[in-house]
Amino acid sequence: MSGKFLVPWSSGKDSAWMLHVLRQERQWTVGGLLTTTNDAAGRVSMHAVRCELLAAQARAVGLPLIDVPLPFPCSNDDYEQRMARAVARATGEGFTHVAFGDLFLEDVRHYRETRLRDSGLEPLFPLWHQPTDRLARTMVAAGLRARLTCVDPTRLDRSFAGVQYDDHLLARLPDDVDPCGERGEFHTFAYAGPMFPAPIDVDLGEVVERDGFVFADLSPRRQAPLS
Repeated sequence: MSGKFLVPWSSGKDSAWMLHVLRQERQWTVGGLLTTTNDAAGRVSMHAVRCELLAAQARAVGLPLIDVPLPFPCSNDDYEQRMARAVARATGEGFTHVAFGDLFLEDVRHYRETRLRDSGLEPLFPLWHQPTDRLARTMVAAGLRARLTCVDPTRLDRSFAGVQYDDHLLARLPDDVDPCGERGEFHTFAYAGPMFPAPIDVDLGEVVERDGFVFADLSPRRQAPLS
């Protein structure tokens, strides 16, 4: 399938893996990333990743970033208006398709398809219905590295905030938690893997609870001063 692809980029493992999958298909040209950010906090929406780390990811993968800043709180009408402007910008820049990393949530897929109908961007779901336990282990085995930056404490213990997304974590997850966090149990920041030419060095900072979620703050690793 030919075309110019836009990848919705949350800064997490699934969008990073989506980019890797698309780049394996030579007929698919990935032209950019699309991200929503919390304008007041300067962080990626829900994942709470600092925008400087988001920018570091975009530089690492060599793609331009379309940032959609959102107010907080943000009404659904405001969200849809801002996204519609971003979609119009993307089609004006020659994008023809948008590839989502959704796995099995039918209502989410239906919403995306409905909102993009007649927009000029065709939605695709290349990872759709892949078994999430198998996909999680495939990503880890391929070298993808990430940390959990947001945990829903009603679904997963707060102690998981900040931990590495790896085989050890997958073995510890309760049976009712999806291995990819597809139901919103957790969100991640991807810092290494086959989609990056080199790891993005980060430091784990404070873990805080706010707005009903537990967030682990990541920051770029600072080089020690020369003595």
